[in-house]
Amino acid sequence: MIVTIDGPAGAGKSSVSRRLADSLGFQFLDTGAMYRVVALKGLRAEVNWDDAARLVTFAETLCLQLSGGQVLLDGEDVTQEIRSQKVTQVTRYAAGNVGVRHELVRLQREFAAGKDVVTEGRDQGTLVFPHAECKIFLTASPEERARRRVIDLAARGETVAFDDILQQQARRDEEDSQREVGPLRKADDAIELLTDGMNEDEVLQKLIEIVRRCQHAQR
Repeated sequence: MIVTIDGPAGAGKSSVSRRLADSLGFQFLDTGAMYRVVALKGLRAEVNWDDAARLVTFAETLCLQLSGGQVLLDGEDVTQEIRSQKVTQVTRYAAGNVGVRHELVRLQREFAAGKDVVTEGRDQGTLVFPHAECKIFLTASPEERARRRVIDLAARGETVAFDDILQQQARRDEEDSQREVGPLRKADDAIELLTDGMNEDEVLQKLIEIVRRCQHAQR
């Protein structure tokens, strides 16, 4: 069974999706981490972000492991580094690159083949797994998402103003929604969950209920 969880930046998808996978005994696929790793490679190589072909080469030669909540690039643990603000700001170059998306979509489908998987991102229920048995669109108001991002960055030792995060988030939402391949949008058959005013435990319980209903509908 494939459970897709899509939604905008800052909706809290990554952490609760991982917990959902653990609760269900499913594998977890963090597709956002994959684009962030390509962006990190670009930063480290001091790439010209207009050099689309170079970014595609990074994706095609990616030595990436996603296991147990860890993200390993060439054997190095980059779990924390890819969530930094500097990586977040340039991930759009990887996410908006048609060649990069083509390669990473291939890897995502390869990862999920023959498994029970919870996968989260922007285009999982629309482009990558259009026939998934359970599709969820997880979202929250812009202010709530920005507030969560500020808290998350603070926990990582980074201090960023709320208004700056809100502005960056609005730009990212627009770019995600307008990109050529795999734009952010709710699949027609996805169940939307607005998480304003809910803590992560409450969101998790709602997600488990949704998946159980999908499983029941399959029988």
